[in-house]
Amino acid sequence: MNLEELKKNYETSYLAGVFEHLEQQEKELVEMQKDPELKEMAQIELQAILEQKKNTEKQIQDILDKDKEEEEMTNEVVLEVRAGAGGDEASLFAWELAHMYERYAEAQGWQWKTNYESKSDLSGYKEASFEIKGKDVYKKLRYETGVHRVQRIPATEKNGRVHTSTASVAILPIRKKVNFVINPADLDMEYSRSGGKGGQNVNKVETAVRLIHKPTGLDVRSTNERSQLANREKALMILTAKIQQLKEEEEAKKYAGVRKNQIGTGDRSEKIRTYNFSQDRITDHRIKKSWHNLPKILEGEMDEIISALESGETGNEEE
Repeated sequence: MNLEELKKNYETSYLAGVFEHLEQQEKELVEMQKDPELKEMAQIELQAILEQKKNTEKQIQDILDKDKEEEEMTNEVVLEVRAGAGGDEASLFAWELAHMYERYAEAQGWQWKTNYESKSDLSGYKEASFEIKGKDVYKKLRYETGVHRVQRIPATEKNGRVHTSTASVAILPIRKKVNFVINPADLDMEYSRSGGKGGQNVNKVETAVRLIHKPTGLDVRSTNERSQLANREKALMILTAKIQQLKEEEEAKKYAGVRKNQIGTGDRSEKIRTYNFSQDRITDHRIKKSWHNLPKILEGEMDEIISALESGETGNEEE
């Protein structure tokens, strides 16, 4: 137990002081035991001190565990969707996924805000980024990260063939504490005109911001804030979350064999779910469970899926 670190935390500083005082008393009583006349009394007092130390240590650990849980289950996330294999069909699917999460967020009473959109010719999403705030948002959406696959006959398909397309989703928790600092020298910054909402001024001034983190190659954009400064701050917040996720993915892979939670690695390259339109079925491959009524689910009725993933409930995967 690092008492110096605990003293810096206002929630544990008092208990750290109590623990330090008890340790000092323990040392004095251990010395007293060496005196035959004081040995019996010292042993009785020492037993009481050790019990107090144990209780104090438990109180400290309870506070640290609560802090860790709150930190892990933050109430603010950035949701990113990106079209994968499949051209226009993939971009349309990426839009449908974003729409599904937006409707689910509405049902949960969460705040939904667009950070950045890059649309295809058919108004699908090449890529898009959204900020979501609300109670239990990360707890409920954390298992959505990964590759989502759609199997259906596109509207442009003349021969009735089923096409397979993909889109990736990333859920990035916005945490109050991070264990690293981004060096400004590692950043490239680009500015451009937003062309989005916010009045005429947004289109005349270069308010949109793109940040590139040179060591990792990660880049983020923020276009929907009203000023360049606000977009820069938002982009930096998202970049920090992406670097944090990258570190956590690397850590998860390192200890993949001993992870308690086996619902995926949290890696956006992992295929997690298939949306089969011809069979009206969604299958989550991690828990081998399927659900029907696909149109309803794509309108945000995801409660059954979210609950099954939270509980780790498994079923029989249908091919």
